[in-house]
Amino acid sequence: MSLLFTPLDLGPLSLPNRIVIAPMCQYSAHEGCVSEWHHMHLGNMALSGAGLLILEATAVEPRGRITHADLGLWNDDQEAALAALVAVLRRWAPMPLGIQLAHAGRKASTVRPWEGGGPVAADDPRGWTTVAPSALPYDAGHGVPQALDEAGIGALVEAFAASARRAARIGLDLVEIHAAHGYLLHQFLSPLSNRRQDAYGGSLENRMRLVLRVFDAVRAALPPQVAVGVRISATDWVDGGWDLEQSLALARALDTRGCHFIHVSSGGLDPRQRIEEAPGYQVPFAAAIRAQVRMPVIAVGRITRPRQAEAILAEGRADAVALARGILYDPRWPWHAAAELGAQVRPAPQFLRCEPKEARGLFVR
Repeated sequence: MSLLFTPLDLGPLSLPNRIVIAPMCQYSAHEGCVSEWHHMHLGNMALSGAGLLILEATAVEPRGRITHADLGLWNDDQEAALAALVAVLRRWAPMPLGIQLAHAGRKASTVRPWEGGGPVAADDPRGWTTVAPSALPYDAGHGVPQALDEAGIGALVEAFAASARRAARIGLDLVEIHAAHGYLLHQFLSPLSNRRQDAYGGSLENRMRLVLRVFDAVRAALPPQVAVGVRISATDWVDGGWDLEQSLALARALDTRGCHFIHVSSGGLDPRQRIEEAPGYQVPFAAAIRAQVRMPVIAVGRITRPRQAEAILAEGRADAVALARGILYDPRWPWHAAAELGAQVRPAPQFLRCEPKEARGLFVR
């Protein structure tokens, strides 16, 4: 039997298989609200046969958007628009749905990738003044962010909790807290971006404080049937930065707090990073963390082939695998993986007629 197509529990949430669609920003929202593009894109992803679909990084306040066209979940209009989309997905594709709550910190106020992706000045109509743990810009050309004070940190924690409450009202099954890829919570974790002298800077314990505080606030804001986990970058890929040993300490701390899963990525904090990408290049980080925690571990990064994904699970290096670009390229990747691994998927009845003759029994009717 294929492990990839066996169920997995993330706390209170049961997944039908271990294929996760990772959050992927679409930069297509209007004032933080989902657009027609999201209905098309997420409808397609929800019909993929994966075990879990996590919606893209969704800002908890206006300053937390990467671009002006990011999703948000800080007001009633955004909640209503997202609720309408979720209702459509529930009607036609009954699969578990999650959302990633995020704040971009000093990497905010940029233009969309296909428009160049560079920083936008605070006085530009599309831009704003960014915030960070310390007044250190991400790179040349980026504005100097404002260092958050104690009141700002408290407001940030409440913003995450408020967005989590909105996600629960919408009926989402899972909340992932974004503490990876150089965004605000990761900025607090890394000594490269956090030069604070207060309780949120300096020692590892202090640098982890905000992530743990946000996790506690989000979990307290959610009903018990909603799963909550954290996505991390296991390393900055820069000497002197956040690294695997510190990630292990954070993972253990989250585990003792009852975190339901950890999603292990890497990089994104510092433009000096040097990453040697190869198939499954981040899986060793997931494996190291899995050896020290009880919660399920999701591996991600250049996992593109079904037998590769199956081996990661069979060898005990992760509990689930996440796909991003690969499933954009092949939205029926789970179907093709099931056919290759001798498993089954349950498609929408409108699709039953396309079962290949050479893979009879692939579709559950």
